[in-house]
Amino acid sequence: MEYGLLILLGVFFGGVIIGMPVAFAMGAAALGAFWFEGFPLVTTFQRTISGVASFPLLAIPFFVLAGEVMMHGGIAIRLVRFASTLVGHVRGGLASVNIFSSMLFGGISGSAIADISALGSILIPVMKERGYRPDYAVNVTVTSSIAGIVIPPSHNMIILAVASGGVIAVDKLFLAGVIPGILMCVCLAIAAYVIAIKHKYPAEPFPGWGEVARTGAVAIPGLFTAVIIIGGVLGGVFTVTESGAFGAIYALVLTGLIYRSLSYAGLKTSVISTVKTTSMVMILIGFASAFAYLLALYQVPMKLSDLLLAISDNKIVILIMINIILLVLGMIMDMAALILICTPIFLPIARDLGMDPTQFGIMMLVNLGLGLCTPPVGTCLFVGCAVGKIKIEECLKTIWPFYIAILAALILITYVPSFSLFLPSLME
Repeated sequence: MEYGLLILLGVFFGGVIIGMPVAFAMGAAALGAFWFEGFPLVTTFQRTISGVASFPLLAIPFFVLAGEVMMHGGIAIRLVRFASTLVGHVRGGLASVNIFSSMLFGGISGSAIADISALGSILIPVMKERGYRPDYAVNVTVTSSIAGIVIPPSHNMIILAVASGGVIAVDKLFLAGVIPGILMCVCLAIAAYVIAIKHKYPAEPFPGWGEVARTGAVAIPGLFTAVIIIGGVLGGVFTVTESGAFGAIYALVLTGLIYRSLSYAGLKTSVISTVKTTSMVMILIGFASAFAYLLALYQVPMKLSDLLLAISDNKIVILIMINIILLVLGMIMDMAALILICTPIFLPIARDLGMDPTQFGIMMLVNLGLGLCTPPVGTCLFVGCAVGKIKIEECLKTIWPFYIAILAALILITYVPSFSLFLPSLME
């Protein structure tokens, strides 16, 4: 059995090192391990198909489509105007606008990449024109974008719920992500404010509460997309999949018929992006299912739990070790893949320590979200630098205060359960 595990991990990491897509590396590793153990090779494909044969996963394309339509339908610029009138008057106001807009847009798109693409293309050039350093503008945009992962609705929450085997409920995750997402954005805003004072960045003039009300009224219909999705699930009106479908329909009606800001080209791009994203996610989930089955067969979760307990039986120390492992893995692997691989491994350990599964899920999302902003495989960092037209090296020299802010939020989320569990407790 030890040789089988070596084959599984060796083929997987070997494939990743030579540049093979993570999904296919997991599939090849599972195929090799099943062959070594004498299973019929068709078992690999049976486990793969069973991994995607889950009704809740149908919500993913609807969530992605709603976010894409909102991005290409002009919702982002309306949210930016509202955020600018509300928080733009503080020192380094455009940074606060950036973070607050990410918080709002994240609740609609559920995607960090969509956040950077939509808001970054609007705010980064404006921040440069107003005298902000390019690296500062990109750093704020990149780190605040992961609010879309934590603040619901987020398709990563659906993947996490599926990976947990039903232990973590999607509706509880939706509620649990609200306060931690806001907490993380507040920590980032504090870091951005301190840096703004140091560099004497300007503040925007306050336009008056009338303008705040006007821009808010224009932005509210867009924000209502999240209300439909989350409210429908929590109120028992829709299943997660049905809420995603209604959210996508609402986004199409709002941007196409009411705002009339969604062009045919924008709709075509949204559909194509949705198909590509959904295809990648489903392939990843399928092969990860076969990979996770073998991890369970080789008792990897139990062995890793014994290893961690051999180092220390202190809950605080073990949670620190889990966070460090997730942070390191998040720097070198894709987030969705890590959710699928690490949830079956670390969730039982966290539960044995007395940690609520929902709290663990939010901790993992924040942790892996940070990995999207760190090299060498920091997708958000690469996209942000491309949008801001600067080198990654420039960002890395000055991004550390924002890393510290996210780590501070992560520590609070890890060790203070009420941040994640207060809102879900109201459902009980």
